[in-house]
Amino acid sequence: MKVMGAVFSLYRPRYVSTLVYMLQNTEYHVEPYLKWYWRTQNFSTVMHRRTLDRTKAARLLKWALAAGMVAQIAAGIVLIVLGSTGHLTSGVYFGAAALVGYPVVWAHLAVVPLWLGRLFIVMPNERKLIKKSEQIFAGHPGVKIAVAGSYGKTTMKELLATVLSEGKKVAATPGNKNVSISHAHFAKKLAGDEDILIIEYGEGEPGDVPRFARTTHPTHGVITGLAPAHLDKYKSLSAAGKDIFALADYLGSKQVYVNGESPATKDFVKKGYEVYSAQGALGWKVSEVELGVDGTSFLLSKGKKQLELHSGLLGAHNVGSLTFVAALALELGLSEQQVHAGIAKTVPFEHRMQPYQMNGGWVIDDTYNGNIEGIRAGTQLLKALPAQRKTYVTPGLVDQGKEAKTVHEEMGELIAAAAPDRVVLMKNSATKAIQAGLRKGGFKGKVDVENDPLEFYTNLPHYVAAGDVVMMQNDWTDNYA
Repeated sequence: MKVMGAVFSLYRPRYVSTLVYMLQNTEYHVEPYLKWYWRTQNFSTVMHRRTLDRTKAARLLKWALAAGMVAQIAAGIVLIVLGSTGHLTSGVYFGAAALVGYPVVWAHLAVVPLWLGRLFIVMPNERKLIKKSEQIFAGHPGVKIAVAGSYGKTTMKELLATVLSEGKKVAATPGNKNVSISHAHFAKKLAGDEDILIIEYGEGEPGDVPRFARTTHPTHGVITGLAPAHLDKYKSLSAAGKDIFALADYLGSKQVYVNGESPATKDFVKKGYEVYSAQGALGWKVSEVELGVDGTSFLLSKGKKQLELHSGLLGAHNVGSLTFVAALALELGLSEQQVHAGIAKTVPFEHRMQPYQMNGGWVIDDTYNGNIEGIRAGTQLLKALPAQRKTYVTPGLVDQGKEAKTVHEEMGELIAAAAPDRVVLMKNSATKAIQAGLRKGGFKGKVDVENDPLEFYTNLPHYVAAGDVVMMQNDWTDNYA
């Protein structure tokens, strides 16, 4: 029955929407789409957690695929008729093949116009926009702060923007738009009189960061940390680190700021870099740290100067970033009062250590986390927070390449060290490695493996009671096995 269901899923009316959904979720890139397609055993389960975003492009593509399939079915019927009446000897064979094979044929033909369009229309236009943006960035008189790293980039960018805006005119790249074409669209919208630009750098494959630096002409660089990520492209953590630290090479080691709490950055730190951490930054020292579900408080001291600061961000791992942002803001001309007000405005970002109450308990949504250092921070926070019952929820991490088993076993050990009462795992290719890490870490609590993540998250209120703390880390999108 399971095999029959998989076969019939190719011929359901929803199949066309499923193909477009798969293309949309791989950002219309041919290689990951085809890998996902051939890995899928039953297409009726692909859109189980999410639905197609019905953009204009998606609607046009859906219409074109449906029209092509109908045309192939019609052609198949005609060939069968011709063959059965003796007008075409092989008509029945080819007609049957057309009727049976149209789902697979059009799943692959769908990528042809995308590939041609990207090659002859999209890429030339993007190159023009990026070249123009390089001129805009080069001529812009403001301070240009580039933010790079395996994790924490968006948080650092938003912290800088929030605090520096208290005393400067600031523009920052929106959301997680952190590649060349995103930078180009950002440059088009600049007025030219901004005091500070904050530009997030993504790293998807070797050469990305040095290319971004050459285009955006940064004056300052912040490296938020190094951890296994995108190892399907970089192949090793060292290769990823070399690419990320190309930002420092571009700046000639001047005005480069590195997160000293990221162990993997130590091999890349050179003389002249400024290292920040939860102990301090740029001469400011940290003390009297207090953590809670309502945020984080700490004292900054430098000589006789003292600043008592409070942020809505959760976790000790944020203290170093907050300290650095406060110290840099003072160096860039903000007053202590402006820094105090700016830090007070910093709050958790959506799906990044974002707390909300449920049934008298607390749920901490960190589902945009995607690396082992984020897991480390989340598990440490869960351990530190008081609760009657603690639950940890995760599907694991994606894009870990050949390090996947090692990383997920370490993840299991970190979870065990946090000692939650219950661990909830989502069944996938990472589950066994996390379980192995839990056993290695001596975990004695309850472990549940959920086959249906959507059902679990939908019914989360049934699992949460007063006094609970639930930590949810990372998400596992449909295009990963």
